[in-house]
Amino acid sequence: MSTAEVGVFGGSGFYSFLDDVEEVEVDTPYGAPSAPLMVGDVEGRRVAFLARHGLKHQHPPHDVPYRANVWAMKELGVERIVGPCAAGSLQPQVRPGHFVICDQLVERTWGRGDTFYDGPDTTHIGFADPYCPTMREVAIARGRDLGIDLHDRGTVVVVQGPRFSTKAESDFFRRQGWEVINMTQYPESVLARELEMCYLNVSLITDYDVGVEGEEVEPVSHERVIQVFNENMAKLRDLLFRVIPALPVERTCPCATALEGARFEVT
Repeated sequence: MSTAEVGVFGGSGFYSFLDDVEEVEVDTPYGAPSAPLMVGDVEGRRVAFLARHGLKHQHPPHDVPYRANVWAMKELGVERIVGPCAAGSLQPQVRPGHFVICDQLVERTWGRGDTFYDGPDTTHIGFADPYCPTMREVAIARGRDLGIDLHDRGTVVVVQGPRFSTKAESDFFRRQGWEVINMTQYPESVLARELEMCYLNVSLITDYDVGVEGEEVEPVSHERVIQVFNENMAKLRDLLFRVIPALPVERTCPCATALEGARFEVT
């Protein structure tokens, strides 16, 4: 089986990444991943790409096989995952077309398989800082080098989907001070942490959710999301092609040792 050291999950509108690739089928204890993994090179770094929703976007956010997807990456030897995603803005200063390198996450989902540790070995993963600090630093620096309109921090609230928010829900999230709304960052990010893989969020802002105070915009629609995402696809690709080669070979971040002391053991 081919191996890779960096994984990329493609979100809505992002179904391919590398040109010269090898297609790899991976069996997991959690069933088949959303799609075959495509393995190739980015400046000497082996990279695995997986379309999060499937090649025909057949998996809505609440039905993505997150555990199979993350496990498949681990099977290939992946140590770091980049999770770009289409996302809505909750704040007027975070505008459509901007990128947000999130540093925090709030979960508002239910019923998703969100752990690899269902027993008998009880495991409590630390998740105070859900995104890898090393990967965030690299992404922020490279994004600024490219002149991308980029926010170097932000909290993403992850909602269940597949529906979009009501105005009352969106207003509540905005009043909490959260910047970004999305449907797929959880449990993808915590599952990576459970397998001691680093995870980076790159939120590409496509809309103002159902509207933001002071901004005269139409409520979000799937058509609008895909339109803005496609308009900024070149920027996202450029960013990923800068970030991946710049990642240090050695991992000294907390993600790499997340399981140390995490298991509850009775002596």
